[in-house]
Amino acid sequence: MSLAKQIAKHLREVHFGGNWTSVNLKDTLSDVNWRQATSQVYSFNTIATLVYHINYYISAVSKVLEGKALNAKDAYSFEHAPITSQEDWEELLNKTWTDAENFASLIERLAEASLWENFIDPKYGAYYRNLQGIIEHCHYHLGQIVLIKKIILAQADEIPVRN
Repeated sequence: MSLAKQIAKHLREVHFGGNWTSVNLKDTLSDVNWRQATSQVYSFNTIATLVYHINYYISAVSKVLEGKALNAKDAYSFEHAPITSQEDWEELLNKTWTDAENFASLIERLAEASLWENFIDPKYGAYYRNLQGIIEHCHYHLGQIVLIKKIILAQADEIPVRN
């Protein structure tokens, strides 16, 4: 299996399952409703905001792999349309799953030599660094989502969160 296909596989696994951590976004979010997704816990970002944030970079880099310009700013990566219904929440989730699969398909088509070329500008490093970084970013925020979900469920059940 080529390195590009391995990277695409890893991206799919963090989204849809099969990775060695046995935790993925789709399963973790499968029973989260829109009210839970938009619930503020302490000063943390909401689950919905983290899902949007994860997908923001996937969407932006997908466009680059499609031959378009990089059009992303960190300042906008947490700014999403309000989630005011289950339909809004499901729309965000469906976009996330679709964008992740599209991104993985684009990654699979990359030639091995392309992985070692500069991504847009030398300051960003190689394509490999950016693609692997997006996967690490997904895992990082997935961990946050799992913890926030546990807190929300514990608060709803009025039971203490265990260590």
